[in-house]
Amino acid sequence: MLIDTILFYIFAVLVLGGGILTITRRSAIHSAISLIVSLLGVAGLYLLQQAEFLFAVQIVLYVGGIMVLFLFVIMLVNLDQAAHERQFSRGWTVALAATAAVGAEIGYFLYRGKDAFQIASNGGQQAVQALGNTEMIADSLFSEYLLPFEIASVLLLVAVVGSVMMAKKRV
Repeated sequence: MLIDTILFYIFAVLVLGGGILTITRRSAIHSAISLIVSLLGVAGLYLLQQAEFLFAVQIVLYVGGIMVLFLFVIMLVNLDQAAHERQFSRGWTVALAATAAVGAEIGYFLYRGKDAFQIASNGGQQAVQALGNTEMIADSLFSEYLLPFEIASVLLLVAVVGSVMMAKKRV
């Protein structure tokens, strides 16, 4: 029990420290490496919760795949030229609208309290216990969370296409 608490605090420090370093570093490479540290901490937290499948997916997909893609994009894009260009000149209205929307959501959840987060009843608990960890995730992902899953897939596709477009000299 004590070792779980110690490991939790170690992984929490990795997550928080990596997150803070990700947004405070001037170098994009250092930020990407700090994000890898943060993602490894999240993987450790998954392992502490006996979510072995999520642990493996976190390591293979995010740390192994997406972060390597980020590092390649960072190295392909000319960051010196991009630093001298004016950026975010037209995005302030969108940023303010997104900030207001997130603030409204947080305010709503603070106002409603724990009633805003409905927890499913335990009626099907015996059927759920017969399934393994991976089957439970797949069942939940492709039934209750299919739309957010597909939106995340489209966003990742747009990110990959955008990174290739930024890396190419000519389209």
